[in-house]
Amino acid sequence: MAVRRVRRIIRKIDPWTVLKASMVFNAVGALVFVLGTWVVWSMALQRGIPERFVSIFESLTLTLTIDGELYFRVVVLLAVVGSILATALMTLGAVLYNLISDLVGGVEVTVLEETYNTVQLAQAPRVAPSLYRPNGGNGAQPATGELPARPADVPARGQ
Repeated sequence: MAVRRVRRIIRKIDPWTVLKASMVFNAVGALVFVLGTWVVWSMALQRGIPERFVSIFESLTLTLTIDGELYFRVVVLLAVVGSILATALMTLGAVLYNLISDLVGGVEVTVLEETYNTVQLAQAPRVAPSLYRPNGGNGAQPATGELPARPADVPARGQ
């Protein structure tokens, strides 16, 4: 196996592909954000942290009400809006890259290309059929050992 360095230039990025890939990526990120927030909130509830905040605010003569359902709706809304905004920005970035690469020529990347040594197998010789029936093989004529005439478009062996 031989390795050689090859320079490649990235000139265009397809915005449609970026849109699809970033949509999936951002949807997974939003799901992780929502589930992570839910886990942290449930752990905080088990520890009694929201009630401690309420008691601190009451000692300062301020009013604070904890509404977990409202907070969860806000977190879901932030996740949806954030993923849509991030997808739009990534797609816009691909379009801007394409416009800028027309001016400057793109980004040059050096990659390693692996080549494998392959042994070329010798072409198998043409084997004559053991039975040749010139009339289509209906058995009316006896078989001869002759080969059929080679068509003009098929080269002879070794050419």
